[in-house]
Amino acid sequence: MEFALTILGVSGALPAFGRFPTSQFLQIQNHYFLIDCGEGAQMRLADFGLPRSRINHIFISHLHGDHFFGLPGLLFSYALTGRTTPLHVYSPEGLQPMIRALLLPGAQLSFPLHFHTFQTDKNTLLLENEQLTVHTIPLRHQVPTCGFLFREKPFLKNIIKEKITELGLSIQQIKAVKKGSDLTLDNGQHLPNHSLTLPPFVPRSYAFISDTLYHPPVVAQIKDVDMLYHETTFCEADLQHAIATMHTTARQAATIAQKAGAGTLITGHYSSRYKDLEVLLEEARAVFAHTLPGREGETYRVERRRRVHTSR
Repeated sequence: MEFALTILGVSGALPAFGRFPTSQFLQIQNHYFLIDCGEGAQMRLADFGLPRSRINHIFISHLHGDHFFGLPGLLFSYALTGRTTPLHVYSPEGLQPMIRALLLPGAQLSFPLHFHTFQTDKNTLLLENEQLTVHTIPLRHQVPTCGFLFREKPFLKNIIKEKITELGLSIQQIKAVKKGSDLTLDNGQHLPNHSLTLPPFVPRSYAFISDTLYHPPVVAQIKDVDMLYHETTFCEADLQHAIATMHTTARQAATIAQKAGAGTLITGHYSSRYKDLEVLLEEARAVFAHTLPGREGETYRVERRRRVHTSR
């Protein structure tokens, strides 16, 4: 089951050097999400061969234009192509009237469009289904802003297929074993669960930290996250400008990743003052070695792994 992030845009507020504003495409199993929707997001989806029509949930971190100006065009394209599947958009308060004002004069939507607003001063559950959850991550920026934490739910254990035939297990017995129960056969033989199953896969996680001042409180919420995107707008030499504009340096983002015990850090939201991004990458890696540069069109995957089996 896929758990993959594709970067659509890595630029800061001002597009520069061919870089597009912030937008990301995330696939978790059979679910597809768009995280922020900067100008040109739908073009990037097409450029990278990503299934635009399968996106049913769009998450907007805050209402600065470089994070949502691509949304009206994407919605209009959905209408032109006859989309009928409902679309859910999550954002701080204020997005819906702006989008409605832009769309209603010229477009009759062919699909249900649902807006969901969230408070940015608390951790909120936005979405839950059988496979995953999505929570907000409160941040500190010039306007109300949140990041997002995507987590798979715990997996059931996988029963060893040969045991089903060998023991003649019923459907009820199989379900019980997958949920962790031991098994007692008709002859009284007791079989511990670990002798019947393979370890379950470890749930995977991804945290998206959008525009923010250096904000250590996020560490507790994203502890041990597998993959972390954290904005790295400036290098440490421009720390005062980062503070003034409420952004983060590459060193600060790496410090968050280190404190959180993240598996991987992905950088992004680069200021237009940097054509060569190597200085940002080197600065982050000096603190957190497992740092990867966010590049448009690149896909970053979290592979499945099993828990170590323990017997009782």
